[in-house]
Amino acid sequence: MIKNIYRKTISEKLRRKIHIFLRKSHSLFLRGNKFYCPTCSQSFKKFLSKGNGIETRENSVCPYCASLERTRLLYLFLKNETKIFNNNPKILHIAPEDALKKHYLNNPNYYDVDINPNYASHKMDITNINFDDNSFDYIICSHVLGHIYNEPLAINELSRVLKSGGVLFALSLIDLNSAQTVESDLNITPQQKLQAYGEPDLLRLHGLDFIDRLKRTNLKIDVIDYRTNFSKEENIKLSLGNGRRELIYKCVKV
Repeated sequence: MIKNIYRKTISEKLRRKIHIFLRKSHSLFLRGNKFYCPTCSQSFKKFLSKGNGIETRENSVCPYCASLERTRLLYLFLKNETKIFNNNPKILHIAPEDALKKHYLNNPNYYDVDINPNYASHKMDITNINFDDNSFDYIICSHVLGHIYNEPLAINELSRVLKSGGVLFALSLIDLNSAQTVESDLNITPQQKLQAYGEPDLLRLHGLDFIDRLKRTNLKIDVIDYRTNFSKEENIKLSLGNGRRELIYKCVKV
């Protein structure tokens, strides 16, 4: 009842600010040297766990900036292997992660979009991107496509607004033991989705065919497991995940 009253009386935007404040305050008690978050450059004795009732990932969430395993790995990849932070390229960031977003705020050509206006500067549907063809040098789309009803249309839109030579970085939850993506109209309730896909708001669980679902005649795709660039000790200290959520699909428009 208290939660319902809280949700009804406090706006989502304000609730989000309160949550961030409380999390950052709590992080002061977790200072240490066992774990390091590259996105906020802070160290802790532990990260926060993340669970959904089926799986609990220990030391997953940075207590200060809320980066996840995939966020930290993607940031390291973008920083070390691309020119995305140089000379203000035009960037489209779908459903932006705060831990990544803060690194682009000084770029006047950065556009963060989300269907929920409380989470981004621009409200936009990924299946109807309100930008001209060939607009962006880079697009970041991490863990979004599994939530989209018309996934092919969304991918077409991402390809359309990407410049020739531009790069789309797509990530998703992947079942590394399944050749095929699993999706069914029978999985309707959050509990059914959780059991079938591993998350209560997913519409499908991508398999190894995710690369085929991304393929377009004008996209050249490489699959990058950037965790292999780090030692076992570094993977643990940075908490870079197990590969199910962290594979980077680098799609270059040709």
